[in-house]
Amino acid sequence: MKTLKLTLLLCLVTTLGFANVSTKEKEALIAICDATNGNHWTVTWDTNTPINTWHGVTIKDGKVVALDLSFNNLEGVLPAQIGDLENLQTLNLFRNKISGEIPESIGNLKQLKTLNIAFNTLEGNLPNTIGDLTSLESLELFMNKIEGSIPNTIGNLNHLKKIEIFSNKLSGDIPAEIGALVNLKELSLSSNNLSGGIPKTVKNLANLEKLSLYDNQLFGAIPSSLGNLEKLEEIMLSDNFLFGNVPSSIASLDNLKILMINNNDLQGDFASLEKSLPNGVQFEFVNIGERKKAALAGTD
Repeated sequence: MKTLKLTLLLCLVTTLGFANVSTKEKEALIAICDATNGNHWTVTWDTNTPINTWHGVTIKDGKVVALDLSFNNLEGVLPAQIGDLENLQTLNLFRNKISGEIPESIGNLKQLKTLNIAFNTLEGNLPNTIGDLTSLESLELFMNKIEGSIPNTIGNLNHLKKIEIFSNKLSGDIPAEIGALVNLKELSLSSNNLSGGIPKTVKNLANLEKLSLYDNQLFGAIPSSLGNLEKLEEIMLSDNFLFGNVPSSIASLDNLKILMINNNDLQGDFASLEKSLPNGVQFEFVNIGERKKAALAGTD
């Protein structure tokens, strides 16, 4: 009998806890479902059941703290109501068919630590309000069609450890404000249309382990300060318009495992550079191809 009473008590406490989910949050979840063709999700929601039973929804203390609908055949756009999930710490919509733009209301998610909408068909610009996500630690938006420039407000996200926005259509300069992200370990912006130089402010990224900027239109010299970033393991700068000498200071990076600088217009004694690199480094260097030379000269 005592066991039965305890079980009933636990069920009551659990039910009450989930009953406290606000109407605002529930309506936001339903708006996401409606806007992304919820009836055809791989795992659908029965919105007549308690919210804690809905696939991918995590509730803590009566608040929606995580939404994981990855690999779930979402198709449509993200509604503005997504910004009403103000207690979210994790938003994972990886590998779906979400199109349209990231709503500006995303900036309301001040508690968000992980944002992953990678491998969808997102379009339009990154909203400036992305800089309001001051708790964010991981930003993954790769394999979309996002265009325009990277907002300067990204420099506000000083908890960020990972930025992965490769394989999009980003253009313009890499903002100097990126240097304010002193906790950053991974910066992956490859396969975009970024131009300008590698910002000198990268010298501030003392925790950086991976720098991936290949397959863009970056122009100018490789900053010598890269050689001071002692935790760097991967430097991938291939397929740009970089010129000048490769900084000799890079050879002092004891943790370096990959150095890819091929298809640029770099100069120097690369045989000597390769010999001076730490043992086992994967070093790829082939100078700029004829097509890129023509493009650089404005004749392609």
